[in-house]
Amino acid sequence: MFTGIVQGIGHIAKIEKQKDFQSHAVVFPSDMLEGLALGASVAHNGCCLTVTRIDQDIIWFDLMQATLALTNLGELVVGEKINLERAAKFGDEIGGHSMSGHIMTMAQVVDVIDTENNRQVWIEVPASVTKYVFDKGYIGIDGISLTIGDVCDNRFCVNLIPETLNRTNMGWRKVGDKVNIEVDPQTQAVVDTVERVMAARG
Repeated sequence: MFTGIVQGIGHIAKIEKQKDFQSHAVVFPSDMLEGLALGASVAHNGCCLTVTRIDQDIIWFDLMQATLALTNLGELVVGEKINLERAAKFGDEIGGHSMSGHIMTMAQVVDVIDTENNRQVWIEVPASVTKYVFDKGYIGIDGISLTIGDVCDNRFCVNLIPETLNRTNMGWRKVGDKVNIEVDPQTQAVVDTVERVMAARG
């Protein structure tokens, strides 16, 4: 489980590609290394991956074909920065909202509006996801727990404070970028349950 509170920014040091599979190495911030072990779960832009090798501050992960196809991790290049969060431990404070690290889909940044102390980012999601997107609801974007602002058809916006911009990749996201989306699991459960009940009554 993850909290959606990004703990640090890592950058891609190396990518090894094979058929329908790849491994990548990430340079970790020093304050995220303590107690890190093989088999540990770490969210990369919100996607849960497993530690396969540790070489000082360079940590390796394997990515299967499904992960490469469903998330923006398949588009990463050497030198690119990513949001990192280690799995939550029992008793940790949940500062964002509970997240699984299982990405539902990718979405595209369609507008960025910068003001003096705020950045508003508009994102367009596939039609299959819109039923889970509500004004003031929670959503995970590249592993960041955020509150949805306005919703318009299959687009929604999030409003980002300087702290979020300084600690995550949302500070440099631009129009055309693809982001990983994880809908709030509680919202998904409620919507899916209501749909099943209505269909049964149908």
